Amino acid sequence: MTEVATARRSRITPEREAELYAAVLELLREVGYDALTMDAVAARTKSSKATLYRQWGGKPELVVKAMKSQKPGGSISDVDTGTLRGDLHTLVSREDDCAMERNSDLMRAMAMAVHGNPELMKAFRELLVEPEMDEFKKVMQRAVDRGEVRADCPALDYIIHMMVGAFATRTMIDQLPPTQSFLTSYIDAVVLPALGAPTT
Repeated sequence: MTEVATARRSRITPEREAELYAAVLELLREVGYDALTMDAVAARTKSSKATLYRQWGGKPELVVKAMKSQKPGGSISDVDTGTLRGDLHTLVSREDDCAMERNSDLMRAMAMAVHGNPELMKAFRELLVEPEMDEFKKVMQRAVDRGEVRADCPALDYIIHMMVGAFATRTMIDQLPPTQSFLTSYIDAVVLPALGAPTT
């Protein structure tokens, strides 16, 4: 059964998949998650609803995979500059300021939708949040292995909260979008000192 499902899922070409994801993100920005329908996606992409359901199972998985597709570069753990500061700065620099503003607006809107939709929450955690956290832990483990961060440093448990918090509070408190300049300064002033890691 799994082999059959995999075969079915592989019929869409990478180019077509990218087109579909772009259309989903466009619709998300236009109408939001709750008002987005599989009918609208099918119409926008000239697809059949049957194809969409066969490929993605439903709206939550389709939306989350579309969001994941816009993540820049390869996996987070592929970044290895030799220092934690270099790694974090490189990760921040993978998106330019315009893309960061667009994506932070989308993430903020999705955060509200996630809390009212258990299926979306499940897809969000399983397909986006947990895989990225696992990748980020590899970056942090390398910093521990290099001796930049103590293995028992209490701040290690809060690194994700610190990084996500920078994105979330930048708009709410400063009423400005996150930028590369803001985030690199935040890393040097807050994240690295909290971890006891070198800031230069």
